[in-house]
Amino acid sequence: MSKPPRLTLPSVARAYDLTTDRGTFAVHEAGEPVRGTALLVPGFTGSKEDFIGLLEPLAAAGYRVVAVDGRGQYESPGPREESAYALEELALDLLAQTRALGADRVHLVGHSLGGLISRAAVLRDAAPFASLTLMSSGPAAISEEQQARTKLLVAALEAMGDDMPAIWAAMRAHDPQDQAPDAPALALFLSRRWVSTVPEQLIATGRVLISEPDRVEELARVELPKLVLSGAVDYAWPVPLLDEMAGRLGAERVVVAGTEHSPNAEAPQVTAAALACFWDASTR
Repeated sequence: MSKPPRLTLPSVARAYDLTTDRGTFAVHEAGEPVRGTALLVPGFTGSKEDFIGLLEPLAAAGYRVVAVDGRGQYESPGPREESAYALEELALDLLAQTRALGADRVHLVGHSLGGLISRAAVLRDAAPFASLTLMSSGPAAISEEQQARTKLLVAALEAMGDDMPAIWAAMRAHDPQDQAPDAPALALFLSRRWVSTVPEQLIATGRVLISEPDRVEELARVELPKLVLSGAVDYAWPVPLLDEMAGRLGAERVVVAGTEHSPNAEAPQVTAAALACFWDASTR
């Protein structure tokens, strides 16, 4: 679970609802497209706030940056039907969001599950994109240990999805990573984000994480600049697996020292610098 480094938007950013031909999505936007436009796609249990630390430095680097809540995720509405959250539906949403931005070509960044959604969108239609960054997102399903944890969570959501606060309390109580208390404002935000996310979205996307096939060879055939960026440790997709995937893709590879699954939140300045460097090189 990503924990934003801050909860207030920088002065250069604004929050609004992006209207597309597939519905309305809550976004944070910063910057002007001097050097280009980027769309940031969050991961499982995440939200646009996971990228809040990237907004100001990327705007300062000359980029218009838009971070989005997917359908049924935190502040974006979504139906109580699992079929609405199939990977292909989420990929179509992403393409609609890209069209709505009105940019020529967009740099696409997908974190974790967001990387799988971004990959599916690019494989469907790469034309709207200037580059693809897979951030802490691997070639196929998550590690076996994380699959087991996700299966338990999906089962709990199927049984108790109408009582999201109870699932949240149980999940936090049994996760060793959550034993250290969060600051009160962050704890309130994390709880509010969880209970505001549609249970069926979490069920369907959780199943994607435990069943996604390897599509690396297919993606490698897409002529698009690619970057694989991660922390030095990753519990969802081990770092050596990400190294191997980057090689198979012919992609650039960046490891953000001192971070784990969410370098965007854990070291936003370093992560933003790596993204801007890659985007600059991709558009020369």
